[in-house]
Amino acid sequence: RLLPLLAAENETWAVDLLGFGFTERAAGLAFSQKAIATHLYYFWKTLISQPVILVGASMGGAAAIDFTLTHPEAVKKLVLIDSAGFAVTSNKGKFLIPPLGYLATSFLRNPKIRQRISINAYFDEKLASVDAQTCAALHLEMPNWNQALIAFTKSGGYGGFRDKLSQIQQQTLILWGKQDRILGTADAAKFESAIANSQLIWIPDCGHVPHLEKPQITAQHILEFITKSGLTENI
Repeated sequence: RLLPLLAAENETWAVDLLGFGFTERAAGLAFSQKAIATHLYYFWKTLISQPVILVGASMGGAAAIDFTLTHPEAVKKLVLIDSAGFAVTSNKGKFLIPPLGYLATSFLRNPKIRQRISINAYFDEKLASVDAQTCAALHLEMPNWNQALIAFTKSGGYGGFRDKLSQIQQQTLILWGKQDRILGTADAAKFESAIANSQLIWIPDCGHVPHLEKPQITAQHILEFITKSGLTENI
């Protein structure tokens, strides 16, 4: 819903993070924060190779923060949408020994559980339709999706960047759904306070997924943010 609005006048890329979406989950790969950053870097180096406007939503926000900190030369500006990655958390996932990992992924695969998560993600619960649930479950048919998720969780995932956010020098736009029931709303202001050159904009009547629930408003804020120079950008 958001991609066509951004891509109308800008070269725009949408990337599935390693181990997620529709990426291959080859046996022997390390599915971890470091592996995701490496995969994203070589995607950027191979196909773009110039500073970009990096947009990340939810866990993708944590990945975007990590990439910006690791490869600042690749990021011109940063956009965070209801982003994970502020709080430092403990790695309880390391205790996901068999069969606990497979039980956990089976739980997450349950249609009723997925629908409840979908309903909580929106402010307007009518948007958690059967079609939305079907789209959100497509990646479950990818080979080895559960093994990759278990491996990522056991690696520690994204433990939080609270103490490193002050290192971000790029202009940063923080968009946050006013009624986010997944991550809550407290971290929005914390991100703005921790990142020196940042601006927080609240999206009213919106839950955890402004890019799905309010794509036009979300696109408008992003386009205004990235086109202040008057030039088209790589996103």
